[in-house]
Amino acid sequence: MLKKSLLALALSSALLTGCGGSSSNAPVVVPEVTPVVTPDVTGFSFEATEMITNLTNDVIVAGYKNLNDEAAVYLLATQTLVNTPTEENLAAAQQAWKDVRVHWEQGESHIFGPVDALSIDPHLDTWPLNTSDLQALLDTQSGFNATELKAFNDDVQGFHTMEFLLFGDGVADNEKAIGEMTVLEREYLSAAAEVFKTHTQTLFDAWTVATDATDANSPAYKDLLLTPDNAVYSSQLGVVEELINGMIGIVDEVGNGKISEPFGSSIDNIDTTKVESQYSWNSLADFTDNIQGVQNVYRGEFLGQADKAGIIDFVTAADTAIATRVDTEIVDAIAAIKAIAGDNDLPFRQAINDADARVRIQTAIDKLTTLQTSLENDVLTQLKEWQQS
Repeated sequence: MLKKSLLALALSSALLTGCGGSSSNAPVVVPEVTPVVTPDVTGFSFEATEMITNLTNDVIVAGYKNLNDEAAVYLLATQTLVNTPTEENLAAAQQAWKDVRVHWEQGESHIFGPVDALSIDPHLDTWPLNTSDLQALLDTQSGFNATELKAFNDDVQGFHTMEFLLFGDGVADNEKAIGEMTVLEREYLSAAAEVFKTHTQTLFDAWTVATDATDANSPAYKDLLLTPDNAVYSSQLGVVEELINGMIGIVDEVGNGKISEPFGSSIDNIDTTKVESQYSWNSLADFTDNIQGVQNVYRGEFLGQADKAGIIDFVTAADTAIATRVDTEIVDAIAAIKAIAGDNDLPFRQAINDADARVRIQTAIDKLTTLQTSLENDVLTQLKEWQQS
């Protein structure tokens, strides 16, 4: 609405009064006054310190601690398998692999910072696995240790190398027997697990320990989020933007990459070679954990924990309806992914070749598309309306 200033109105009134006492018939001339625009107050206020602190310490750092702790348990399980190769110890190592996988996949909702800068992601999770080179190594070498294995290419170490050694090729089943596992395979597995543990430790340390306590330019990465106004994050807005983009990135990767690429445009052009975690038949658990990681960041806590500040609180400050809708869309996407298996509990690599399961897969893709659109158009855009104190 346009309003004249009090000064402009006073000037106009005085001029009109003065001219009204004159007997002259000359027209009254009122000087043109430029109206003053009173801007509409838009946007919303939100104090982000508690949310950023919680997400940094109790979701991201806590998640990397869980990853590192489970990696230690997994390493021990592989060492036990080397020393005592029994069915029970193989089963324990297989379960330990799945357990550590949960924390990695949930952490993909915040693939930024050291996990990217230090190339931890490709070291731990390169896909696809180079089975030809892996087999050549097993056929030509007499033994393996962590020092030499760490120098190998990323596509013959990490999660999927260990998965292949533990579970087999995954074509007919995911139930490798101890009799099918050679001494060299067990040595390679344990060496890979040792290298894996060094990387998870590096990742955790990069987030929590300053590389040089006397150098302000080498803080723990968590401190960059907790005290923005640095070379990486100039303000809290940059931190919140990073967190939201992390959620968008993994929703996009799951819906448009991990699921859609092997799914193909029809049942006639599926591609099982693109199915990640196909050896263990753990793909659907991976996808579920990826979106569970989104929920962790959005809600501000791991599933089942006490309510803490998350991105949902930021969105609620802007628009309660959007905040609730996005939360529901996350829940719906997780449920749709889980539903892909159906009553027959199909692994994803078989589900993409099943007509009924493909309907369920398309539903999951659609739910993820809806969620991604909301995160991009209704959540990320709130940054423009945020009036920071």
